[in-house]
Amino acid sequence: MSSRVVPVFVKGVMPTVNGCAVFLGNEDKAYVIYVDHSVGNAISMALNGVRKERPLTHDLMSNILKGLDANIIRILINDVQDSTFFARIFVEMENEVAKKILELDARPSDSIVLSLQNEVPIFTTEEVFNSVDDMSPILERVLKEQNEGNKEA
Repeated sequence: MSSRVVPVFVKGVMPTVNGCAVFLGNEDKAYVIYVDHSVGNAISMALNGVRKERPLTHDLMSNILKGLDANIIRILINDVQDSTFFARIFVEMENEVAKKILELDARPSDSIVLSLQNEVPIFTTEEVFNSVDDMSPILERVLKEQNEGNKEA
């Protein structure tokens, strides 16, 4: 697998019948990862800086890492198989003896929430980025329809 990566960001989160479509990409291309409603809502809340009365699971995970002086340094969407995406979370820990970087297997949906909460970059391997369909036209159409709907309201 290629070690080259492409920086991406969340371009949009749209509800679907079975969950949410999360559009990731850059100025050249966007692709979709489908997630369940609860994680889609968590991604939307993180994108919009929504403060929660009590910590949700992703908040707890971030708080535990901070309490251990461990920092998420990046997220990598590293594989796709039969429309299922895979991700890695890179966590850096340092103490008086050594610096250690942990690479953790994770669902992309959880990884995206953690990246937004901790303001760390998201990358996609070049291989994955080149293998997925460009969904930019669909994203642009949906955003245009939403904007037109908001103007009418």
